[in-house]
Amino acid sequence: MSAWKFRLAGIALAAATSMGAFAQEVTLRLHQFLPPQGTVPSKALAPWAKKIEDESKGRIKIQLYPSMQLGGTPPQLYDQARDGVVDIVWTLPGYTPGRFPKSEVFELPFIAGLSAENTSRALWDYVQKNAMDEYKDVHVLALHTHGPGLFHTKQPVVGLESLRGMKIRGGTRVVNNMLVKLGATPVGMPVPAVTDALSKGTIDGTTIPWEVAPALKVQELVKNHTTFAGNRALYVTTFVVAMNKAAYNKLPADLKKIIDDNSGAEFSALIARTQDVGDNVGRDLAIKGGNKITELELAEVQRWKRTAGSVESDWVKDMQAKNIDGARLVSEAKSLIGKYDK
Repeated sequence: MSAWKFRLAGIALAAATSMGAFAQEVTLRLHQFLPPQGTVPSKALAPWAKKIEDESKGRIKIQLYPSMQLGGTPPQLYDQARDGVVDIVWTLPGYTPGRFPKSEVFELPFIAGLSAENTSRALWDYVQKNAMDEYKDVHVLALHTHGPGLFHTKQPVVGLESLRGMKIRGGTRVVNNMLVKLGATPVGMPVPAVTDALSKGTIDGTTIPWEVAPALKVQELVKNHTTFAGNRALYVTTFVVAMNKAAYNKLPADLKKIIDDNSGAEFSALIARTQDVGDNVGRDLAIKGGNKITELELAEVQRWKRTAGSVESDWVKDMQAKNIDGARLVSEAKSLIGKYDK
């Protein structure tokens, strides 16, 4: 073969190699705990996955695995992302008590506002400034909260005394402590277990936001719901969309950019907006089902605030034991929530 043919062959091989690298395709598995019809899986995660695929022209494919289809339990999801068992997870940091202490501040009673989107924007800013070390083992794609948590119970909760002796599901360490202060008996369990627990009478009620109720059929299993007057939520819980670091780092630069462009504060706000809308859907279903919704008046809410107030001081003491300035973090969280609520 002549020299020029060797040269042409070399150019062709280099071009083919370059095109092959450019056309690299990646399949990412996203694992989470709710059924596919849940608000976040159907209204946020699925459209987000499609957007990633569209913007990458099919080079990134995100396979959705709901309801723990890839195995394990909801508290194991974060480690599944960390260890590369899966590529992406959506989960609650609070499922592993004590592991994300600085992030817990948003779960304290009557701190969060009534908008999941606003509170989630505050959470994103807060974690970037104060708590990214808690997520150092993963690549964070989003951080958000749900809308106001409330009581869904078999017997009506019309005041503080109504809770005494009730077995109530609480989702996190902070929420369980709040339930103790309020006189209930907390029963810790991941949210997918709520349906069975209510059906069997293991619990008398649960704390979740409105938007989660339809996926768990809670409005069919209980007939009473208790909300709170004023501009603060009884509680919220925090969520993270986390990606395996190695899976992210091995992406070519152009695909990393697509992930980056669809991550962060705006992705966090997008998820939260779907939950704000979902809250209205959940409430409407309860109304259509003839359920009773009790809104506690401001004077009664003040009683709850005073009773649950020691949850905050307990948390600050817990942080002091970890050499963390909990009082500063509470102030920081309240300030950011106030900023976005305006």
